[in-house]
Amino acid sequence: MTTEPAASRTATPASPQNHALSENHASLIVQGEDRTGIVAAVSAVLSGHGANIVSLDQYSDDPQGGAFYQRTVFSLANLKAVLPTIERDLETELAEGFDLGFTLRDMSVPKRVAVFASREDHCLLDLLWRHRRGQLPVTISMVVSNHTDTADEVRAFGIPFVHVPTGEMGKAAAEAEHLRLLRGNVDFVVLARYMRILSGDFIASLGVPIINIHHSFLPAFIGAAPYAKAKERGVKLVGATAHYVTEDLDEGPIIEQDVVRVTHADTVVDIRRRGADVERTVLSRAVRWHSEDRVIRTDNSTIVFA
Repeated sequence: MTTEPAASRTATPASPQNHALSENHASLIVQGEDRTGIVAAVSAVLSGHGANIVSLDQYSDDPQGGAFYQRTVFSLANLKAVLPTIERDLETELAEGFDLGFTLRDMSVPKRVAVFASREDHCLLDLLWRHRRGQLPVTISMVVSNHTDTADEVRAFGIPFVHVPTGEMGKAAAEAEHLRLLRGNVDFVVLARYMRILSGDFIASLGVPIINIHHSFLPAFIGAAPYAKAKERGVKLVGATAHYVTEDLDEGPIIEQDVVRVTHADTVVDIRRRGADVERTVLSRAVRWHSEDRVIRTDNSTIVFA
């Protein structure tokens, strides 16, 4: 096993573009039972502290006692000093007054992510490139792989690369090593075409969201060579799905999906290339939306304020 030290929360700062946009900005996620006065209560707390609401998105599945979801981004000078007081006031107004759950986050502190990959590198390298370009407001703490194929390319981005040979170590030992690497070092994990199944115990023990990407032919073309099978069946659409990982493998809450058309003239190589393009796009959107607190999980579904 080849291991490099994991980056701390402040070791790799967000890009200048992202940091400038999030300076003195915070996100507020509110969810619970819908009732009159929630938006007014949120606005009153924020305006009472002199905050300026930059954006506000909300959704209710039934205004008569249904579920309510809201994402608010606000700016405030000297945010770090005032944020604890705002949180206490929101606790009083929302949690106690309306029995609502909420999360509040300083957006100038990027979420820390570990990217897991195997031999296929298109999703991995796309994430690293977008991160370097300032398109993903995250800190990539490490890349973990069960193969060494991408080690040099990952290190060229200045990202720690960790090789955990799951086949040699065995699943239990490999997952124990993964937990040692990840605990306390990441806020979420991305599986960028990581071709190993995670156990339910690992998912529960890790305790942070895990985002996966796969082609959207499931369950029709499950297993190896899905694009070849799709070609044999004459598919007309190639797609990809990004979702949160649960114990039910590819059945977790969906974050983003997209498709592109193919024709009878496309070869298996063409279809695979088009599929890789969609996978890159869909995964990068899911990672960005999650890192910007745009995704709210609800049971086995999601509310996405994209």
